[in-house]
Amino acid sequence: MAIDARAVIDVARPREQVAAYLRDPGNDPRWIGGLRSARLLTGPPVDVGSRVERVASFLGRRIEYVNEITELTGTRLAMRSVRSPFPMRVTYGFDDSGNDATQVSVRVEGDASRLYRLADPLLALLVRRSVQRDLRTLKRLLEHGDGPA
Repeated sequence: MAIDARAVIDVARPREQVAAYLRDPGNDPRWIGGLRSARLLTGPPVDVGSRVERVASFLGRRIEYVNEITELTGTRLAMRSVRSPFPMRVTYGFDDSGNDATQVSVRVEGDASRLYRLADPLLALLVRRSVQRDLRTLKRLLEHGDGPA
């Protein structure tokens, strides 16, 4: 069973500001639960081919992985794992939602392997809940004080 979790939320900030926040890996630990650190391995600016190393905690385990940006447009940021416990793809969408608001979406697709495969149905549920919680955190941060001015 593959993991395919998606969540959407409206953020009362212009798309350009939301996109800038999501494109900066330094912001990731602020809004992504369980993420301890994120750092750009390639030189700035973030672009297609850039690699980001992340250290997270999930189900009580330390997870280190590297994602590579595969798509970067005015409304999308997509990345795939190049080093991780299991293959995954993460896509952020940021579309105008009217009145200086942005509809933000996050989709996480993956295929659990080895140890994680045994817990695949539970893992899919946990990832879905985590993505929804992350988007609520992102909304709170951007609307109430941690986002770009």
